[in-house]
Amino acid sequence: MKTILVVDDEPDVRDSVKIILEKKGYRVITAIDGEDCLNVLREEKPDLILLDIMMPGMPVINVIKEIKNIKIAFLSVVRTSEAERQNLLNQENIVDFIQKPFDVEDLIKRVEGIIYEHRS
Repeated sequence: MKTILVVDDEPDVRDSVKIILEKKGYRVITAIDGEDCLNVLREEKPDLILLDIMMPGMPVINVIKEIKNIKIAFLSVVRTSEAERQNLLNQENIVDFIQKPFDVEDLIKRVEGIIYEHRS
């Protein structure tokens, strides 16, 4: 069973994504911010991290520097330019940028594309 870590400071987002992905057969664990994410990663090695790009506490850029060999897809409500998006996607393990609010089918399709592609 593939594991996904959902990191978002908004309980509604965490819970919604968890329910959606569990219905598709994924094991979903959650964290409330960057520091919590890093704590979870001491015990778990998920196949994918869905990471809110704007959270209080530790800056996301510091969080992603600590994450090695795990694919990360950003979740963001913030509109970004194509140049900004490409700059973020050029980071080593950043594989996607999912805009909130998201369409459920699109979220599932994108997660499955990331999980089952052969690029690490």
